[in-house]
Amino acid sequence: MKKTNFKSVMAIVAIVVMGVSMSAMMTSCKKSSSSTSATTTMTLYDTLGGSVMVKDPTSTSGAMVEQGYLNLRSVVDSAIFVIAADPKLNSKFFSVLLGEVGSGNLSGFTKLSNNLTNFFAVATGATDYTYTGLNMTAAHNPATNNRMGAKADSTDFNNFVGDVAKGAIQNGVSTDLINNHIAPIIFSVEGQVVQK
Repeated sequence: MKKTNFKSVMAIVAIVVMGVSMSAMMTSCKKSSSSTSATTTMTLYDTLGGSVMVKDPTSTSGAMVEQGYLNLRSVVDSAIFVIAADPKLNSKFFSVLLGEVGSGNLSGFTKLSNNLTNFFAVATGATDYTYTGLNMTAAHNPATNNRMGAKADSTDFNNFVGDVAKGAIQNGVSTDLINNHIAPIIFSVEGQVVQK
């Protein structure tokens, strides 16, 4: 029954996530300073939708969210679903999370989604968000994070990166953007995540 419940929850969340358009990730625009009319350098966050406020499709209260953050959250959530279905990673590292979701408790999923999205938002140039989760070493060490099932090796890390790429592709992100911008962000913390 837990497996069925987990699949049902994942299907509902996947439908919501897939309903979000990622076309902003494929386009870019010029950002100009109002006082000098000079073109400024766009951040990756700007390319992903930037700080333009849009309705959050997951909110029942009509809350607004930055388009860049929404797009990143969609990729993060898709990547979490890919990882949850990946037998090389799911039970080895995420048994606590899978058990919670299987019993209908989405609090751990929500916290993981928020932490990862905030991490990527800050890493891509967002100015309105802050990453407040554990540092990467502590977050990926079962001795300091009881939600982590094991320490990762290089193969685990590469599988994780591949799953994030699959989640990004599911949201229409180009392989160029993944390979040249998103993957380098993830690989920048490899030395902290890989601990065995």
